[in-house]
This record gives sequence, C-alpha cells and structure tokens, in this order.
Amino acid sequence: MKSQITNALSDFFFEYETPRQVLVRNRRVGVVCRLIQLGVLAYIIGWVFIYEKGYQSSDTAVSSVFSKMKGVGYTNVTGTERIWDVADYVFPPQGDSSFVVMTNYIITEGQKMGNCPELPGKHNCSSDADCEGGSFKRTGHGQMTGKCVNTTKTCEVLAWCPVEDDNNIPDPPLLMSAENYTLFIKNSVTFPLFEVTRSNLVEGIDNNYISKCLYDQEDSPLCPIFKLGDIVKMSGFNFETIAKVGGAIGIVIDWTCNLDFNVKHCKPMYNFHGLYGNPDEKDKARASVGYNFRFAKHYMEDKVQQRTLLKVFGIRIDIIVQSLARKFDIIPTLTAIGSGVGIFGVATVVCDLVLLYLLPKREFYKNMKFKYTDTQTQQDSESLGLDTGVYYTIEANARQVHGIDKSNDPDSEAGSTETEVSKK
Repeated sequence: MKSQITNALSDFFFEYETPRQVLVRNRRVGVVCRLIQLGVLAYIIGWVFIYEKGYQSSDTAVSSVFSKMKGVGYTNVTGTERIWDVADYVFPPQGDSSFVVMTNYIITEGQKMGNCPELPGKHNCSSDADCEGGSFKRTGHGQMTGKCVNTTKTCEVLAWCPVEDDNNIPDPPLLMSAENYTLFIKNSVTFPLFEVTRSNLVEGIDNNYISKCLYDQEDSPLCPIFKLGDIVKMSGFNFETIAKVGGAIGIVIDWTCNLDFNVKHCKPMYNFHGLYGNPDEKDKARASVGYNFRFAKHYMEDKVQQRTLLKVFGIRIDIIVQSLARKFDIIPTLTAIGSGVGIFGVATVVCDLVLLYLLPKREFYKNMKFKYTDTQTQQDSESLGLDTGVYYTIEANARQVHGIDKSNDPDSEAGSTETEVSKK
C-alpha cells in the first residue's frame, strides 16, 4: 500500500503528459494553416499592439478650464453711440468653460409694469369677447385684461410695457467688431493613474510669448489666445451670418499622450467644430435657427421699477476637453500575448475540419488522428490477468479477424506514413 502511494505521488510530481501529434503532409492543408496563422499574427501585431496599443494601460484626465475674453465693441443706433466691454457682452461673466459672446441684439428700454396692447399677430381681436380676461397665450407677453384695443385690434395685456417687438433683427449685426475679440484659455489636466499633471501653458509658453502670440494652426499651434473671427472661420462658419442670429461652436482640447516618452511631448491640440446654427443649411424654413436669449437690467426711476430688456443674439462657446494617456504595463502586454496565442488554435481547428470532413482521404486521416480500442477485449484480457503487451496482441488479432487492413492501423508502420498510392 505504501509503495503504491509513493509511486502515485512520484508519477504526479515527476511526470509530464503531452498530447499525441500527427504530422500531415498535404500542401493545401499546409497552405491554409500558414495563411490563418499569418492572419492571426498580423492581427496581433498590427491591430492589438500597433493600433490599439495593447501593451499599454490607459487613463483619462481630470480637467479644469478657465477662460477670459478681451476686446471692446462700438455701436451707433439711431444716433446713440455706445461702447461695449467684456462686462456687457459676455454671459455669464465667471470665465467658465461655456459662455456666450453677444454679437447682435434687440433693445427695449424704459419698460414699466402696466396695461398695454399686444403686438399685431400675437393675439388679434375685433371685440372684447375675443380677449378672455385672466388668460395667457404661450407666445404672448402677459395676462389678458379682457379688453380689445381698437387702435391696434389686439388684446390688452398686463405686462412690461411697451412690449418687445423682435420681428426685425438688425442686419448687418450691430457688434461686427466682435470679430476682433480675443479669447484666452487656460487648461490643466491630471492623469491620476500615472500621477502626471500638465497645463496647456507648456514649456516655452511664458508671459513674454503670450503677450505677443495669436493662435495659428501652422505657425503657433500652442498659443492659448484665439481671435474670435478665426475661431468662427476654422469651425466652418461665416462670421457675419452667425453674428446676426447666433450659433454655437465647440473648442475641443485634445490631450492624447504616450507617456512612454518624455512628459514634455504631452501637448494639447485644438480643434474647432460648429455645433448648430450652420449657415450652409439649405432648409430656410427650419425651426429655431441660431442662438438667442433675453437679459433684463432692472432699475428704479421716480420710485417706479423699470427695466431695459435685451434680446441677445450671440456665439455660444463650449470648451470641451478630451484626454487619453497611455503607458507600458506588463499586465495588458501578457494578456494580449496570451489571447493571441489562444487565437492561433483557430488554425488547428480549421485544418482538422478540412482533413476530417472535406478531403477525399478523410477516412485515412481519421485513422491516423484517432486511436480506437476495443473496450470489451481489454476487459476480457484484464479478467484473465494478461499484461498490456498481451492485450495489444489480442487487439491486433481481433482487428485482423474482422478484416481490418494493417495499412490503416495507426500503430503500424504502414499506417504511420501516407503511401504513394494514397497520395495519388
């Protein structure tokens, strides 16, 4: 008993089992196998390692954006001159990653709370019966009082009077000078996995450089100061068209970094995209073209609350940061190699299917690949106390008795090599 346990442990620790292999000399199958293996190798090297960077781990950044506009605008409307600075034309003023630069407007000054007629077309009437007191119209300016104003043939409303008339948008835009405004962007990113922090004010971007530079895709691709007219142009818009009715532009700061190289090579790239309000839109009847909103400045005059209402048409700027940093890591490398080695098994499966089911000599290959045993004969030999050699002798005799050709026996010399006759 002790000897059996010792032998079992010895076999377990000091023996190695390997699968039986059969070498098949067939040109078509060999070519298929090598083509599949080359395809798998090209996939692993070309796609997994070169294109997808399967040998690296990746991380996205935590980002912060600060922006600042500079520039002065001038308007002269019906003889009234006015200067517009940053506090007047930027909404909101906090310097966030999303803001609006006003380029056109409709102003309604001296509004007071009171009763006044609606604009023609908002709620027309011919008598008081057409104006239901206390009701509202979604596109109207206030609450109807129940009276029809004969001079305008519109309902009277309780609202900020006089009501705003926004039917005529100024053309050309009132603030065409906005084309020369400049935008300064300050952006910092941190890749937590790699403990790397970068700023768009990279090496060489100092105060002296910033005071003189202006972004250019070819000459100054790292300058963080952008001219508003250039931003509009690079996003595919015409400035006068977008300035009239407004629109939206996305500035994408792309941080795609390979940290296997020096961190100084991790630099931002700027891209510009028109988001909506496309001037090339052919359907002139399309709803909600452009971008606008209303803004009111309230004040007191003679103890009466009044306001100045502006319908602002502007360019909405959205600063979007996208990031991806990669660095060599042994774990994804081994994973990619392991999966690639596993895919090599596809060649074996395909070639086995061709050999065993498609070729004319498939029965010959089956006998070569699979070893058949007679279970009943083996049990009889064990019951008689015969050793393994005697069992194989009995098996061979049984195969001869049943008329099995020795040339097809996988354990014989004739069955281990494809003959000239079988090749033909």
